Amino acid sequence: MTNLEIIKSTYEGKNSEENGRNLANHVSKNISWTEAKGFPYAGTYIGLDEITKNVFSRLGNEWIDYKFTPEGYVADGDKVVAYGTYSGIYKQTGKPIQARVAHLWKLKDGKIISFEQFVDSQTVNTALK
Repeated sequence: MTNLEIIKSTYEGKNSEENGRNLANHVSKNISWTEAKGFPYAGTYIGLDEITKNVFSRLGNEWIDYKFTPEGYVADGDKVVAYGTYSGIYKQTGKPIQARVAHLWKLKDGKIISFEQFVDSQTVNTALK
């Protein structure tokens, strides 16, 4: 698989479970995952267990139908950018979001070594209040 195909597989599976399996199959053991400053889950997490605990589990528990809808990709060597929109409803407030986002992925030898999120955090934080 190309780097672009690997990243696409983490977004374009039949469902979120398939996307998660594809991610798990392609991450390096010590992947570095950075959620943007100002985002509710901001921070850098190392390894899939930390990412699952601090990001994916929270998204699944705190939101209804939270998802990233990719609009396109840009691939350049060992880097792939996915860009699109986050959407969902924050459970505690019932408020929906539509937030523009870009994800920067870095790969080495067919394994994902890092992820960095760029997002309109204000849009998301407004839904939390």
